Amino acid sequence: MSRSTKAASGAFSPALILIALLVGVVSLAGIGVLSAYAPELKSGNDGGTHALSRSSVGFGGLPVFLRSLGVPIVLSRGVLTESSDESLLILTPQVNTKPEQIEDIEHYGDTLVVLPKWNAAPDSDHPGWVRTIGVLPSEAALSPLSDALRKTSKLTARPGKARVDLRRSNGEVFGAPVEIAQLRTLEGPNWIPVVLDDQGRSVLAMDKDSRIYVLADPDLISNGGLKALAGARTARDLIEIVRPDGAPVVFDLTLNGFQRSRNLLRLMLEPPLLGLTLVLAALAVLAGFQAAVRFGAPKDRSRIIALGKRGLADNTAALVRLARREPHMALPYAQIMRATVARAIGAPRGLEDDALDAFLDRVGRTVGAHDAYSALAEQARTAKTPGDLIKVAAALYRWNQEMTRGRQ
Repeated sequence: MSRSTKAASGAFSPALILIALLVGVVSLAGIGVLSAYAPELKSGNDGGTHALSRSSVGFGGLPVFLRSLGVPIVLSRGVLTESSDESLLILTPQVNTKPEQIEDIEHYGDTLVVLPKWNAAPDSDHPGWVRTIGVLPSEAALSPLSDALRKTSKLTARPGKARVDLRRSNGEVFGAPVEIAQLRTLEGPNWIPVVLDDQGRSVLAMDKDSRIYVLADPDLISNGGLKALAGARTARDLIEIVRPDGAPVVFDLTLNGFQRSRNLLRLMLEPPLLGLTLVLAALAVLAGFQAAVRFGAPKDRSRIIALGKRGLADNTAALVRLARREPHMALPYAQIMRATVARAIGAPRGLEDDALDAFLDRVGRTVGAHDAYSALAEQARTAKTPGDLIKVAAALYRWNQEMTRGRQ
């Protein structure tokens, strides 16, 4: 056999096919699991304005910082529960966030909405970083708020980069002096000042109707603001003002595209349906194992009614069985067997009936046959039941093999 022929014959060996099948099954299962848990597997470091982003405009440093101070932190990807009403909910909407999305979040506790500020683009040289192009227009920054608040609110930006001293509404010094570029403040008849800058303008305010806090400048708690010690102290104090004593802080991620979805595939991989999934997987493995180790080739399905000689024989046998004439077939079978053996051993042509029986008996004694044909013929003649027929047929077959040595 040539080398090419050997290579062609071994290209699809059973072991190779089994390995390819196992790799395909495992890969398909892995794709299904990854698809079901894709939102949770995202790192979130995409340069956005949310609590998973490590860019300068993101807030990924704030949860880490607060957790190091002993504050309970929750990164929420789904619907809030009733127990979260005792927590501080921080929302970091984007420019394209609609007011209805914020209103759909059911939270009856304290809520802090951080308005967007910077117009940023991804940095192609550093994944997860951004390049700030400029500040957003006032209308775009206020777009996540409701229509009523947008119409009566105004954002004011201080030009350039300035060192800002923050104060509480009662004039008490707040936090530490921080440097903020183009500091933004919020004005409007519906806002109750909570934290003011050194010019008496609201940096952190509360809506007197909905009791929602709004932070006008995100740089006070963003990653860019936390890079300095004074910025970290100011961010801590800002959170402590709006956070109830000892309450956890919940960072919402659904507004930024990290919402956990409840799909059918995910339900099949979690309790209580996980047990059903495991049972189905086990049944599939057992079915595959049974198909792989099945004994022999599959049996061809034959016709219900045979054709030709076989059909004629089956029909004749059925008629004999229906008439209960099986025992009467023993003697004709013995006569057919006698004629077959006489022809096989070359018996004289002129011998018939008793003479032929005597000749076959003599030959039987010579070759050492167990039974004489005359005795077998008598048993066939006296057969009364199908069982007698089977015994005689078996004895005649053995006598045939002994007389002819199995030559025919």
